Amino acid sequence: MSGLVVVGVDGSASSLAAVEAAAREARWRGAGLRVVHAFLWPAMHVPLAPSPLGPPEGGLRDMVERLVAEAVARARSAAPGVDVSHAVVTGEPLTVLEAQSRAADLVVVGSRGMGGFVGLLIGSTAVHLAAHGQCPVLVVREGGDEKGPVVVGVDGSAAGEQAIEFAFAEAALRGAPLRAIHAWTLWSAPPSEMHEGADIYVDPSTELAEAEERLVAEVLAGRRERYPGVIVEPRALRSQTREALIEASRSAQLLVVGARGRGGFAGLMLGAVSQAVLHHAHCPVAVVRGAAERS
Repeated sequence: MSGLVVVGVDGSASSLAAVEAAAREARWRGAGLRVVHAFLWPAMHVPLAPSPLGPPEGGLRDMVERLVAEAVARARSAAPGVDVSHAVVTGEPLTVLEAQSRAADLVVVGSRGMGGFVGLLIGSTAVHLAAHGQCPVLVVREGGDEKGPVVVGVDGSAAGEQAIEFAFAEAALRGAPLRAIHAWTLWSAPPSEMHEGADIYVDPSTELAEAEERLVAEVLAGRRERYPGVIVEPRALRSQTREALIEASRSAQLLVVGARGRGGFAGLMLGAVSQAVLHHAHCPVAVVRGAAERS
């Protein structure tokens, strides 16, 4: 753990909301906060100085310094006492923030930045970081209940273990209950064994429901002991995973998912469920990649 939270800023309202969320995360963790702006224009060989025909403070460099100063001030106001630093790094935002994630415990971004197209629910930077970041990525969006639970998706996969660990820690930091949701269907689980001598499958609904509840209990058992102050609400629901998590996000303050679950196709950096909740959740979303998924 580096004791560092990084937040990407571009001057948009979404990124300023991310700054406030990142400042709170840093305060809860006792970590430092680094405000980062990816300065793309020098790489495109665009003049940075003010135009001879314009005001002296009208250059791109001055504009960047003002937006970063505003973000730093917003962070210090949201979480007094947090050590706030800043960096302006020349480069494309996706590359810059991915590099920053290698030294951070958490990277925070807004759901949409200045470059977002009208109609898009989430920006490309947020999706890219969720797929390629080297630490957990928190995507801040409007909505959610500040007094609601932290919700985590549970599927029993090895890739999801770190997402569950992150969710427990986050619930402990926030003083919030943790709602662990495991969604299952008859198609998402192995078929029941046939009775000896029978030529049809037994209706697996009841037996399968009990098995899925046991799976959730087993996944949570050890962590409950390590986080005794966290109230845990395990829920095994017969439902499609993405629908169950999106619905749960309506009353949550944070939704945590792994980047890929047990249903992911090899080679995909971000699974279908993770992409769905990034686009459609009603609260901030944290995507946590497993150690094997990080380069």
